[in-house]
Amino acid sequence: MQATFSQKIVVLEEEGVTLAQGFKAGGIHCGVKRKRLDLGYIVSEVPALVAGVYTTNIFQAAPLLVTQESIAKENKIQAILVNSGNANACTGEQGLKDAYAMQKQFAVQLGVKDHHVAVTSTGVIGELLPMDKIQAGISEILLDEYEAQDNFLQAILTTDTCVKHTAVQLQIDGKTISIGGAAKGSGMIHPNMATMLGFVTTDANVAHEDLLTALRDITNQTFNMITVDGDTSTNDMVLVMANGLAGNDQLTKDHPEWDTFVSGLKMVSESLAKKIARDGEGATKLVEVEVNGAFSKEAATVVGKSIISSNLVKTAIYGTDPNWGRIVTAAGYSGVPIEPNKIQVAIGPYKVFENGMPSVFVEEEVKKYMESDNVKISVELNQGDFSATAWGCDLTYDYVKINASYRT
Repeated sequence: MQATFSQKIVVLEEEGVTLAQGFKAGGIHCGVKRKRLDLGYIVSEVPALVAGVYTTNIFQAAPLLVTQESIAKENKIQAILVNSGNANACTGEQGLKDAYAMQKQFAVQLGVKDHHVAVTSTGVIGELLPMDKIQAGISEILLDEYEAQDNFLQAILTTDTCVKHTAVQLQIDGKTISIGGAAKGSGMIHPNMATMLGFVTTDANVAHEDLLTALRDITNQTFNMITVDGDTSTNDMVLVMANGLAGNDQLTKDHPEWDTFVSGLKMVSESLAKKIARDGEGATKLVEVEVNGAFSKEAATVVGKSIISSNLVKTAIYGTDPNWGRIVTAAGYSGVPIEPNKIQVAIGPYKVFENGMPSVFVEEEVKKYMESDNVKISVELNQGDFSATAWGCDLTYDYVKINASYRT
């Protein structure tokens, strides 16, 4: 088990949504996709408080509408059911009926209330779910037979090339608290929450309103700071389930260890967000843009996302071209009132632009650095004390190939 440490928090990269007490997960193949697993689930032993953030796309898919309606009743769920291969989006009244049918069948099978089951789908937009296959699959789910975190991770994927998961553990009130996460996402990534699926489980006892506030803030610093292609999906969301089985005193913003819990939740979210960015369709590199010296947090965020979203920047990184002009151009059209003669830009350790003019650098050295799997761009605005970091990936020929044949 690989573990790293940060102050009071232990990071367990090989773990995920089943590390926290009382959670099980699994997945099966029911036939929505030809061969790969396509129906996954997470189940808690007891009803769990839930906080969620959802896509801002006006065309919200039927499962999101059903899940949001269900959560609003008690702010609790006990299970999540996910199908991949079909988004059940833009499917009208029948799509809603199908989402409710999935929810009800799984609830009956588990012996829980209908609204204690969240449902979500991911895949092709505009096609009705093959409900005969999905219902047959739900009826075959036997938690002991199909239970395995990896089965769940595989079942939620679409064009992803790898599974994405992580977990942390921390000590609060003398109790070990676990926070684990899983995500899918590779294309249609430009969250304004959200453009991917993220699932986080914890056995912490935590107050709902404070958990929701923390999730929204963390989302703006992590999932909303990634981009692959600038497209915001119809389906996607992040859900955090907290079942309280760790037995700690209830965590609120006034608890002395609240910041420790929030740090753990942020570490899980940031790790998942970066893994999504790195797994962008056709990507070969993870790109990090760090903006410092902004006059406000919002200004730093806007500049960072403008640079990381630039197709010209992304293609330059793919081609290992230290074209700083594309970086400063993206900063310049961000809409933030910046001062061109104050900006400094570095690619990795190499300063390439300062005081309104190119710096002296050895191009071959910068190109060599840009061949690495992780490329960092640093921008100093020299206008204040605020910072932000955004993540993305390079744009390659394979992105076009993947998306040109997505439905086939």
